[in-house]
Amino acid sequence: MIMNTQLSDIVQHIKSHDNVFIHSVAAAPQSLINAMTARHEELQNVSIYSMHTEGEAPYAAIEMEKSFNLKSFFVGQNIRENIQSNRGSYIPVFLSEVPALFRNGHIKIDVALISVSPPNEHGFCSLGTSVDISLAAIQSSKIIIAQINKNVPRTHGDGFIHISKITHSIEIDEKLPELIVHPLSDVEKAIGQNIANLVEDGATLQMGIGSIPNAVLACLNNHKNLGIHSEMFSDGILPLVENGVINGSNKTKFRNTIIGSFAIGTKKLYDFMNDNPMVKMLDFAYVNNVEIIRRNPKVTAINSAIEVDLTGQVCADSIGKHIYSGVGGQMDFIRGASLSEGGKPIIALPSTTSKGESKIVPFLKEGAGVVTTRAHIHWVVTEYGAVNLYGKTLKERAKLMVSIAHPMHREWLEKMSTIN
Repeated sequence: MIMNTQLSDIVQHIKSHDNVFIHSVAAAPQSLINAMTARHEELQNVSIYSMHTEGEAPYAAIEMEKSFNLKSFFVGQNIRENIQSNRGSYIPVFLSEVPALFRNGHIKIDVALISVSPPNEHGFCSLGTSVDISLAAIQSSKIIIAQINKNVPRTHGDGFIHISKITHSIEIDEKLPELIVHPLSDVEKAIGQNIANLVEDGATLQMGIGSIPNAVLACLNNHKNLGIHSEMFSDGILPLVENGVINGSNKTKFRNTIIGSFAIGTKKLYDFMNDNPMVKMLDFAYVNNVEIIRRNPKVTAINSAIEVDLTGQVCADSIGKHIYSGVGGQMDFIRGASLSEGGKPIIALPSTTSKGESKIVPFLKEGAGVVTTRAHIHWVVTEYGAVNLYGKTLKERAKLMVSIAHPMHREWLEKMSTIN
C-alpha cells in the first residue's frame, strides 16, 4: 500500500481506455470521483462501471463524453440523462450474477475507486455500507485506490480488505450521503397497510428503499419475530429492531441477524451498523442467490413497478424505450420468495402516475422491458387492494387487476380486457 497525500497524484494511476469501477451507493468516494473527473482533458474513453451511486456523477456530464463512457448495472437519477441520451449504456443483468461477471473475467476492471473505514489494529479496513457487487469488483481489479474515511461504518460480514491489498490510498473524511425522508402520502399509507396485511409473523422480509417500503414497515409494529434478508435496507427497520419485532429468530440462514448487501439512510442508520454483530453485509452472489433466499421461512419480497399489464407482466426498469432504473434484484427475490415455504412475492405500485395515468395497463408501452414475467407473478398491490394472480387464467387475471386499478380507469380497462 502506498500512501499519497495529493488527490491529483493518486488519480494519475487511471489511464485512457481503462475500465474503472466506482464503489456503490453511499460508499461512492466523492473526492476520488471529482479528482478523476478533473483529469478529463487528459483521458479518453475511460469506461465507468457502477451499480447506483449517491451524490454527484460529474463524469456523466455531456462535456465529458469523449473522456468517460458509462456502463451501468442500474440507472439512478445522477446518470439517467446520460443513459437516456445514449452517451452511456445500461447492462441488463440480475444483480445476483454481476459478481461472477467480474470474477470470471467477463468484465475486466483495471482500477477500483472505493471508500473504506480506517484500518483496525490488525490492518483491516471495511467497505462499510456497500458490499453488493463492489467486493467482487475490488477483488478482480488490478489497482485499488481507496479514500480512507472515518465516517464509513465498520460493518461485519464479507466487506473487509487488508490495507496491504490497497494499491494507493488517501485519508479524506466526508460525511456519507443521507436520505431525506418525506411524509407518507395517503396512497402510500394505504399500500403499506395492504402489504402489511399479507405479512405473517415469523416472515423474512426483503424490501427496497423508499416511501412504500417505509409505509409497510410503519404498519408492522404488532407483528412478531420478523427477519431481514434483503439486498438493501434503510432507517425504516430501526424502530422494529428497537422494539424487538425484527429479531430474525425464525430465519434458517443467519438466524438472529440482519442480512443486507448495501444500505443508504441517515447517520442514525450508519451508527447502528457500525461494529454491530447483528448486521452482516454480504456479497450479492450470496444475498441474492435464489437457493439461499428460499431456505428462509415465509420470505415476503416487496418490489416496485413502473407499470403492470392485465396479464401480470411487470415493467420495472424502463418507461417505454427509455431506461429508468434497472432489473436489479427483483427477479432474484420474486423467485426466491415464490419457492420459500409460505413465501409471498409482492409487486407494489400506486394505481396511477403523478399525472393521473393508470399504471395498470392493457399492454406495456412500446419498448418497455419485462422484468417479472406473467409466469413469475404472484401478488400485486395498489392502494385499492391486493390480488394474487398465481394460478389464474388470463381472463381471471384481467378481472383481478381491474379491481385494484383506480376507479376512474376501470371501465376503460374492462373494455380493453375483452380484446384478444
